Amino acid sequence: MRRPVARKLAVLAVSAAVVSLGAAAPPTAHPGDAEPGQAARPGAAPKVPVAVGYGGAVASVDQDASAAGIEVLKKGGNAVDAAVATAAALGVTEPYSAGVGGGGYFVYYDARTRSVHTIDGRETAPLTAGSDLFLENGKPLAFNDAVSSGLSVGTPGTPATWQKALDEWGSRRLGTVLKPAERLARDGFTVDDTFRSQTASNETRFRYFPDTAKLFLPGGRLPVVGSTFKNPELARTYEELGRKGVGAIYRGDIGDDIVKTVDHPPVDPASGWNARPGKLAEKDLAAYQAKLQAPTRASYRGLNVYSIAPSSSGGTTVGEALNILENTDLSKASEVQYLHHFIEASRIAFADRGRWVGDPAFEDVPTAGLLSQRFADSRACLIKDDAVLTSPLAPGDPRHPAACGTGGTAAPTTYEGENTTHLTVADRWGNVVSYTLTIEQTGGSGITVPGRGFLLNNELTDFSFAPANPAVHDPNLPGPGKRPRSSISPTIVLDAHNQPVVALGSPGGATIITTVLQTLTGFLDRHLPLVDAIAAPRASQRNAAQTELEPGLYDSPLRQQLEAIGHSFKLNPEIGAATGVQRLPNGKWLAAAEKVRRGGGSAMVVHPAP
Repeated sequence: MRRPVARKLAVLAVSAAVVSLGAAAPPTAHPGDAEPGQAARPGAAPKVPVAVGYGGAVASVDQDASAAGIEVLKKGGNAVDAAVATAAALGVTEPYSAGVGGGGYFVYYDARTRSVHTIDGRETAPLTAGSDLFLENGKPLAFNDAVSSGLSVGTPGTPATWQKALDEWGSRRLGTVLKPAERLARDGFTVDDTFRSQTASNETRFRYFPDTAKLFLPGGRLPVVGSTFKNPELARTYEELGRKGVGAIYRGDIGDDIVKTVDHPPVDPASGWNARPGKLAEKDLAAYQAKLQAPTRASYRGLNVYSIAPSSSGGTTVGEALNILENTDLSKASEVQYLHHFIEASRIAFADRGRWVGDPAFEDVPTAGLLSQRFADSRACLIKDDAVLTSPLAPGDPRHPAACGTGGTAAPTTYEGENTTHLTVADRWGNVVSYTLTIEQTGGSGITVPGRGFLLNNELTDFSFAPANPAVHDPNLPGPGKRPRSSISPTIVLDAHNQPVVALGSPGGATIITTVLQTLTGFLDRHLPLVDAIAAPRASQRNAAQTELEPGLYDSPLRQQLEAIGHSFKLNPEIGAATGVQRLPNGKWLAAAEKVRRGGGSAMVVHPAP
C-alpha cells in the first residue's frame, strides 16, 4: 500500500519535533565543544545519544571519535573529510572493531548532484587462495583455529577506502584528517567498561601473540577502567600514512610489515598455539583496489532507499525485505503483526541471499532481480498472518519469479563476527556519509603488526569453508582475489526530490541486515523518533529455526503472542549498535546513537540548537 510522500515527510517532521522537544538541552561542556579529538577524562560531560543543531552532525559509538569528526566539520571540512577522521579515531578507541588492518563499505550522498555513490572497500583473499583455503587434510578447519591465524587475514581495504573517498569527494588531505586520531593515539583515551570487557573476552588469545599482549595487556594485566590508554605506535603509523599516503601500506614499509606478520605470525612458542601462516604477498597489496560502484536502490513508501551492492549482501537483502513488506501497512498493524511480518520478510530475504549473493567479480549475482518488486511479490505471498514459515527456507529464483515458489537447497547463513562499527555524518552543505568498517569479530585475528599498533582482520572467515551441499553451487567459497560476502548495510534514504530523509547503519555481523531493516521500519512505518527506533528492542531472523530476541522482547508478553502463531525464539543479550542522522527543516540536523548498547553512543552537532 503506497502512501503519498507528502504525508510521510510530514510524519517524519513530527517525529523529529518530538525528539527535539524531548531531548535534554546540550550541556554547557558538550563534548563537541571541548578541545576536539582529546580523550574524554573523568568528570567530562557524558556522551549523549541524540543531538540537534546546525553546521553538520556526527554519530558514532564513541565520544572521542565523534569529536574528531566535529573538529573537521568546524574547520570547514565536508562530510567525507569528517567521516574519515571519525573512522581513524575509531581505529584508536575501538581497535577491536575497526582500523587500518580491516575494510568496510562507504555510502555517500552528494548534495550538489543529489546522487548517491558507494565504495566497496572489502578485504580480498590472496591471489594464491583457492576454494580449499580453509581445508586441512580434506576437512574444514575448526572456526576458532582459522580465526587466530594468518589464513584468516585478507588484504586490508580501509586505507584505500579513505583515500578513494577523499580523492573523489573530500576537500582535505589525508594527513590533515588523520591529525585528530594521531593526537588521540599519542595522548590516549579513557578506558571504559566496554573496552575492558572486550579485552577480557580476548585475553587468552591475545596472550598467544607477544605484540598484541604488550599493547592491549599493559604490564601483563587487563586495562583498568578510568585509566588512560595510549598507542604511540599507531600514532606513528597515522603520521607516516599522512606523510607518505596509503602507498606506505600498498607499496611500502607498512605493507611489508603486514605481509611478514601474516605469513609468519609472531606467536609465543610457550603458548602452544598453532598460528597457521597465511598466503598474503606484496603483489596482493599492490593489486588492491577500493571499488567505486553503483548503489542498490529500493523504492519504499514513495522513498528511495540506497545502500551497498555486492560484494555485500546488505543492500540487496534489506531492499528485498522492504519490497516484501511494501504491500503491508505496518503503520496500522498491531505490534505482534508488525514483528511477525518483519521476521518473516527477514527469513525469506536471507534464504535468497544465501543462494545468490557473492562477489560479483566471480559470481553471477542477479542484483536487479533480487531488488525487483515482481520477485518480492512472488515471495511475499508465502507470508500468512496466522502461521510461520519453516527454516531453513529454500530460496526463490529472481531470474524466473514464480508465485510462492521455492526450490533448491537452503543455504545456511555463514557466521560473521559481530563487532564491526558504524558512523554517520552530515555537513552544512547537505552531504551525507553512512560508513560501516570492520576487522570482523571482536579483536579480529588477534594478531598485531609489530611496531605498527593495529590489529589485522580475520575477514576471510566470512567465506564458506566448504559447500554446505556439494551438489549446490555456493557463491561464497574462497577464490584468488575474491571478496568474502558481507552483511554490512550502510543506508541513505532520499525523498521524491532526492533530498536526504535519514541515513543509518549498524555493526553486528549478519544481524546488521535485520537491525537496519527494523530501525528503518520503526522510523518510517511505526513513526518512532530516530533515537527511539535505534533503541527499540530487536529481533533477528536469518533463515534459522529460531529467531533471536533481545531481553526487551524476550521477556515481554509479545514473545508469548508470537509463539502462539508458531515462532520459536532464543535470547541474544545485545544485537547491533546503530547510529544515524536525520535531515530536519532549515539546515538543521539530528544525530542519533544508542542509548545503552555497547555503553551508549555519541551524537554531536557543530552548533547545538537550544
